[in-house]
Amino acid sequence: MPLRRRSLLRLVAGAALLGRQRAVLANSASGAGPAGAAPRDGGRFRNPGGVRAPGLGALLRWQLARAPGAWPAAAPALTPAALPAAVAPGEVAVTLVNHSTFLLQFAGLNVLTDPIWSERCSPVPWAGPRRVHPPALPLEALPRIDVILVSHNHYDHLDLPTLAALQARHRPRVVTGLGQRELLAAAGITAPVELDWWGEHALGGGYAVTFTPAQHFSARGLFDRDLSLWGGFAVRAPAGAVYFAGDSGYAPLFREIGARLGPFALALLPIGAYRPRWFMSALHCDPEEAVRVHRDVRARRSLGMHFGCFPLADDGYHEPAAELEVARRNAGVTAEEFALPVPGRSLRYPL
Repeated sequence: MPLRRRSLLRLVAGAALLGRQRAVLANSASGAGPAGAAPRDGGRFRNPGGVRAPGLGALLRWQLARAPGAWPAAAPALTPAALPAAVAPGEVAVTLVNHSTFLLQFAGLNVLTDPIWSERCSPVPWAGPRRVHPPALPLEALPRIDVILVSHNHYDHLDLPTLAALQARHRPRVVTGLGQRELLAAAGITAPVELDWWGEHALGGGYAVTFTPAQHFSARGLFDRDLSLWGGFAVRAPAGAVYFAGDSGYAPLFREIGARLGPFALALLPIGAYRPRWFMSALHCDPEEAVRVHRDVRARRSLGMHFGCFPLADDGYHEPAAELEVARRNAGVTAEEFALPVPGRSLRYPL
């Protein structure tokens, strides 16, 4: 079935109330739960420190007074992707596909983060934020995919048509947060690994993944807010570790991640969809905060993500890159330490 036709999966899965999510939370007492686990409150997950995402009233206020920056209808042509034929032990090859989708190639293990190949990130295929450049790799050009990491259930991070296509072609192991099983079943994924914050899962061959806290929220519709868990991932290889932050506002949790799981050879950090700050600061880091995260998690190198593909907020197409340059300069961080990846251009880093 073509990828666009699979977009109908969104309508089916988005309308469901995700019964298993409710069952997971109904069996969890309010409060912190197990040591270090995600807080629960009234049957829903909560952020550390009680920070709440803006509600429907704030969303309507923002939408009625939006002042979005300029975005092109189509971005400049991408660099043709040329993936490495092999990756040596002790290194990782990283290719930005688009948005928050990275291909991570380790020796003997290929990982995709938050894969989205759809034209729009939306409940329906005919409306919603539309990409300004195609994915840097066609799905057919991907190498064998062993593991997919899904940080949370927002449409720009959990894209059911893409997941269905990857499941049919690769049968990967899918690792995500609690409460996603019913939704992922709509993409043919029947046995995902669901983790609480700080939960670990061995991938074999000396590789493992830990689900890390984030300050964000989850929802696919009006009635399932915070019924599934959001977060990031630390991927541990025999020689070092890579951190993928998912979506998050800036919070002390990053220092805890660095203390518990760092240092990281590489961190993949969001820098876009941050305006207006009165609405977005609880949800998304701005470039200055991303530089702070780079240091908090003790990353040797970082790459920006979550920019330049889908116009999701009021920051313009060029703003994240320009503000990251200023933030780096003010913090004494070099462009080599915190770089902007070019979609389709593979980079190699020692672990």
